[in-house]
Amino acid sequence: MVGITHDHEKVQFNLARLKKNGEIFEIVVEPSLAIEFKEDKDIDVRNILKSEKIFSDAKKGLLASEHKLKEIFDSEEILVVAKIILKEGEIQLTSEYRQGIIETKKKQIIEMINKNSVDPGTGLPHPVTRIENAFTEAKIHINEFKSAKEQLEDIIKQIRPILPLNFEVKEIEIKIPREHAGKVNAIVRGLVKIQKEDWLSDGSWLCIVEVPVAIQQELFDRLNDVVHGNLESKILK
Repeated sequence: MVGITHDHEKVQFNLARLKKNGEIFEIVVEPSLAIEFKEDKDIDVRNILKSEKIFSDAKKGLLASEHKLKEIFDSEEILVVAKIILKEGEIQLTSEYRQGIIETKKKQIIEMINKNSVDPGTGLPHPVTRIENAFTEAKIHINEFKSAKEQLEDIIKQIRPILPLNFEVKEIEIKIPREHAGKVNAIVRGLVKIQKEDWLSDGSWLCIVEVPVAIQQELFDRLNDVVHGNLESKILK
């Protein structure tokens, strides 16, 4: 679990902060790397630190005393102490940085709903603006420290009473002739999940894909831009 301080107090810098033995120790950090470090990713501490200094109060520019570092951390080495602060402390983010993360996650989640679901009444994807309005009406809270995918299921539950959604997926077999196979291969991989694929003896490419009904038309429109109808397809289920 990543230790995070939300906006209970105004933060001027993105910090990692640790209270230990009654003393406060702070470092100014690159927040995305600091969070990854706390999630046990292999990040060089030097890349995380905006300044190789340990503060008792970063806002005031007050440095922690070497005596306290030695007494509490058994080291005066900045990188050694910084690593402990990152591991044991919490991340404090500026309002601006937090809001930027929230907006990015929100756009990702809305795009996932738009690309993977349809309105059961029309069979067409809900426009982005309609999904955004449903978020507002449902008072959706975006957690800046969870991925869009992790939050998707819970958010769908919250907006479904307002916005009916159908996440039907179709399984489709597609066969592309040799002259278009390479270019089409890249398009398909960028849009849908490939369950199975095979290169046939005549050089054509055969694949079975999972296609959300919301993007089925987009998939075939993009394929036909390349092959001009020269493909074979079959809905399996």
